[in-house]
Amino acid sequence: MLRGLGGLSEVVDDDLIEAAEAVTKPVLLSEPTGRRSMPCMPRRSSVAARARPGRPTSYGMARPLRRGRMLFGIGQPGRNAMSINTLGIDLGKTVCHMVALDEGGQILFRRKLRRDQVLRMTANLPACRIGLEACCGAHHLGHRLNAQGHDVRLMPPEYVRPYVKSNKNDDRDAEAIAEAVGRPTMRFVPLKEEVQLDLQAIHRARERLVRDRTALINQVRGFLFERGITVPQGRLSLGWRLPEILRDDTLGISPRIRLLLSDIRAEWQELDRRIDAFDRELAECARRNDKACRLIEIPGIGVTIATALVAAIDNGAAFSRARDLSAWLGLVPKQHTTGGRPRLGGISKRGNVYLRRLLIHGARSVLPHLAEQSSPVGCWLRGLLSRAHRNVAIVALANKMARIAWVVLRTGTHYEAQALPTA
Repeated sequence: MLRGLGGLSEVVDDDLIEAAEAVTKPVLLSEPTGRRSMPCMPRRSSVAARARPGRPTSYGMARPLRRGRMLFGIGQPGRNAMSINTLGIDLGKTVCHMVALDEGGQILFRRKLRRDQVLRMTANLPACRIGLEACCGAHHLGHRLNAQGHDVRLMPPEYVRPYVKSNKNDDRDAEAIAEAVGRPTMRFVPLKEEVQLDLQAIHRARERLVRDRTALINQVRGFLFERGITVPQGRLSLGWRLPEILRDDTLGISPRIRLLLSDIRAEWQELDRRIDAFDRELAECARRNDKACRLIEIPGIGVTIATALVAAIDNGAAFSRARDLSAWLGLVPKQHTTGGRPRLGGISKRGNVYLRRLLIHGARSVLPHLAEQSSPVGCWLRGLLSRAHRNVAIVALANKMARIAWVVLRTGTHYEAQALPTA
């Protein structure tokens, strides 16, 4: 049965209806003497007077509501709905769990909904703070919830995990999300716009193709090495040598393996064509994006890194300073300080793995050129290379590139290389 309570349409449990009807239902009282049982009505003073308002009664006893079936405003319409302060939603592919808290942190209700029911449920709720884990589909749902007037905040799952009590289940996860979103020191993930999500999808598809191409190249090298044929390192070296190897009949390669290598080479060429198409699309996106155009001016940052940065952080407003971006990318030392004694290890390698790898590759390619320049960066690199390993200098340069990128994005200025003053 559908009943509107407090402006909300809820499915009223049949148990509650039966419990409410039990107050006026005749009760059969049997006596041990064997006489015929006579129906009698319970006195209102003994049943109805003792019943708590808004609570179902049965035979004079108040029956508690079943857990998980709490309804809005039983007895007091709209009371729980209007007191919602925070809502935590644990997202799933088909089923979502929801927990509502009041201003004091007390649980008002729990819900288990299908994914298509979440928006219909929140549309009937007053504007409140809604917490979500930053996962697949969270940005799309966050924009839809924002359009309903709610304050949506996304959090990294790693920061929600400490609030899970006891054993892990979906109900506990939703409760942990509701508690974590109210913490004043919690770090939130900004909602990505549609353009950012499109760029991110292009990068992920391109990364998958590059990974498949690398697997093909390694497989070809393994097949050739099993037959005593070695090729110098590098994708281009193998691409030049492979046609010659297939034409050479003196290498002792069987016809079946020769045909197999020809098929793999054709697949390799198709992957190259698709990757080049993605590169051209990213270059066109970078030309139309002012932020990406300004990032490309930084040495070591090209089209791929610039568009990946815009897709990940947009204008960098999520970070209060440049070092926070480097820490998010995992380009700062891992710290384990105790007893006032600082201990720093290698880089933390936390955060966005894809962006960190791109920045390190960009720093590796531009390091020889920058180290020869008479600029503050070149002087700093020469001093660093004289006292540290080359890989340490590459990671340090990637860290500096990330910090410069944050300044360019946050301030809207262009990168300007400064030369050392001459005597």
